[in-house]
Amino acid sequence: MLYQTPRRLSAGDEAALGVTYATVPELLAQADVVSLHCPLNDKTRGMIDAAALATMKPTAVLINVARGGVVVEADLAEALKAGVIHGAATDVFAEEPVPADNPLLHLPNCIVTPHIAAASIDTFEPTMRHMFGNFELVARGERVPDRDLVLA
Repeated sequence: MLYQTPRRLSAGDEAALGVTYATVPELLAQADVVSLHCPLNDKTRGMIDAAALATMKPTAVLINVARGGVVVEADLAEALKAGVIHGAATDVFAEEPVPADNPLLHLPNCIVTPHIAAASIDTFEPTMRHMFGNFELVARGERVPDRDLVLA
């Protein structure tokens, strides 16, 4: 299994996990499934565009559970229509709520979900407890921890 991250794992961790580091271009060219889990910032905005999609296998599937804006949605829609890649799934969009005319909503080879990918039986309760803990902090006039702040 290939992975890409700004901070490469140690050789020992790679071996233990059975993963191999790859650059983004290498990963896109080799992977059957590309799953995005990165923040939206100047480096990642528009990272998956028509040029990036063209380097992927025609049998590949792209999954975006990162942030809207990492993928150029119009380019993805065109790639899906043209068979550049086989399919896609996305939980995030550049504009939310998603406008009804977003072409990704109407493609048979694209699965869309309403920004709920992080919700699972294992994460729901701890996430809700954490969120309500932050509500309590604010109600007491205390600061929310920096790790919980979304900074644009």
